[in-house]
Amino acid sequence: MEQLNRIEIRGTVGSARLATVGGRKVLNCSVATNYVYKDKNGTAVIETTWHNVVAWENDRLPDLTQIGKGTKLYVSGRLQSQRYTGSDEIERFYYEIMANKMQVIDAGEPMQYEMYN
Repeated sequence: MEQLNRIEIRGTVGSARLATVGGRKVLNCSVATNYVYKDKNGTAVIETTWHNVVAWENDRLPDLTQIGKGTKLYVSGRLQSQRYTGSDEIERFYYEIMANKMQVIDAGEPMQYEMYN
């Protein structure tokens, strides 16, 4: 059986930091996605999840200098876990999306949300 590690998200950039490493641009950004559902009273609830995205400059990505706070993005890539030890000597983990494809969504086009029950 073939293994698969793929993730796709569509959301809004919260923060973005562009750097150059070894002559290549790399973008580290956070992207918020929303999950909308109704609670037991029928009230719509929006649950926001923040994703860490890493994008190395390549021909399948838009101009990384044009991506900043508020940019609406579609991101496709793989999920990668990172481990580090904090100053309190406690080992911690976090996940990031290593983007291999990104698309800027037209700013004039509103984000569509699917309602889940």
